[in-house]
Amino acid sequence: SERIMTVRRGVLAGRGLLGGPRRRWAWCSRAEGPPHEKYGAVFEPVVLGCGVTLRNRIVMGSMHTGLEEKVGPSGGLDEMAAFYAERARGGVGLIVTGGVAPNREGWVLPMSGKLTDGGEADHHKVVTSAAKEGGAKIAMQILHAGRYAYHPWAVGPSKSKAPINAFTARELSRRDVERTIRDFARTTELAREAGYDGVEIMGSEGYLINQFLAKRTNARSDEYGGESFENRSRLAVSIARACRDAVGPSDFALIFRVSLVELVEDGMAFEEAVALARALADAGVDVVNTGIGWHEARVPTIATCVPRAAFAFATGKLKAALGPTPLKLCATNRIN
Repeated sequence: SERIMTVRRGVLAGRGLLGGPRRRWAWCSRAEGPPHEKYGAVFEPVVLGCGVTLRNRIVMGSMHTGLEEKVGPSGGLDEMAAFYAERARGGVGLIVTGGVAPNREGWVLPMSGKLTDGGEADHHKVVTSAAKEGGAKIAMQILHAGRYAYHPWAVGPSKSKAPINAFTARELSRRDVERTIRDFARTTELAREAGYDGVEIMGSEGYLINQFLAKRTNARSDEYGGESFENRSRLAVSIARACRDAVGPSDFALIFRVSLVELVEDGMAFEEAVALARALADAGVDVVNTGIGWHEARVPTIATCVPRAAFAFATGKLKAALGPTPLKLCATNRIN
């Protein structure tokens, strides 16, 4: 216990909580200080292909906060705005919000956050204003849960039930697939109206788009499935192209989260992820963000037992495979 208390006192002292000057840890770096020895470009601005400029290369990745559907007294998402305002003041270059559904089928839970009309877009304006006042750019993640949806309206590329869900997803018809593509595009338009600087399309972690990409969950026999990866990736590329067409070529960032390490059987192969990244770039995507593992995978990916930056190798491998490209890549998971 004495040793624990000594460690605690040392940590608190380092945080400046016991009085005296705050200790500058060796691995820390600041925008106003000298460049980091290893990551000298981390605080340099970066211009995305669409023309959006980020003040630095640091991204606050998406996490569901439970605030995406809590409308406050002002008629907006006040608590969510306060949460992201604090992160913006901390100096992050880009914030990506928790997942917001493009339709009711895509809800993670009944009555979860969605963006399908102008009234819901108005709720988000307080969020985007708060982030921009802090100097950050902010993108809204569009997430369709697919067979991970915890409600009886769950859908997927094929009829199936995830091992972490009690509900069986029904198979989307071809007309349903085309409607889903339009829903993503409409949500992208509304995100821009709400003041977001971009959207992130969630295509990894085992959600709907990832379910179409993988043989594990896609048993379709039409142009959106089968043995052909071109078919299985058709939904992902069609969504990206429709979202870009909805907002035009400039001044709005399009980010796509691609699973580079699936950690499940019959998932997407790395070579397929490379082909997908190239197709997404052609469809107007500015940034490919790295996704690691499906939620049903048995391998930890973000727990503290995972070494820091344990999966950054996958992003580096993708960068090498792509070669010279205007596409920006983002490494994720335990980057702390």
